[in-house]
Amino acid sequence: MAYNANKDLKTFYSIAEVAEMFNVSGSLLRYWESMFPNISPQKAGRGIRQYSKDDIEEVRLVYHYVKEKGMTIEGARNAIDRLKSGQTNAMEVDHRIEVIDRLKDIRDQLQSIGKELQELSS
Repeated sequence: MAYNANKDLKTFYSIAEVAEMFNVSGSLLRYWESMFPNISPQKAGRGIRQYSKDDIEEVRLVYHYVKEKGMTIEGARNAIDRLKSGQTNAMEVDHRIEVIDRLKDIRDQLQSIGKELQELSS
């Protein structure tokens, strides 16, 4: 289940579902929670995390800066702070993320077509 910003999200997602959306581990999400105070999922009985749409959007920002742009945790934290304070254009960041997501979709489609062609030629 890949992350899709245009899809209607359910009210809450488990840590496993969010980890699958971003192809990261649950332990990485817990680490990001400790490093980024804006990621604060509710905790149900026995400490089970429940991520809201806002939490998932925060994870998306962290993922973009850390995994896609290769920033350090501190660099990502500073970039997110600048974004939240209005020093960085949020629409520009959203556009970049959207372009990256589209390119990933195109890559996946091309890989799928390549596999089909390979199977046909075999």
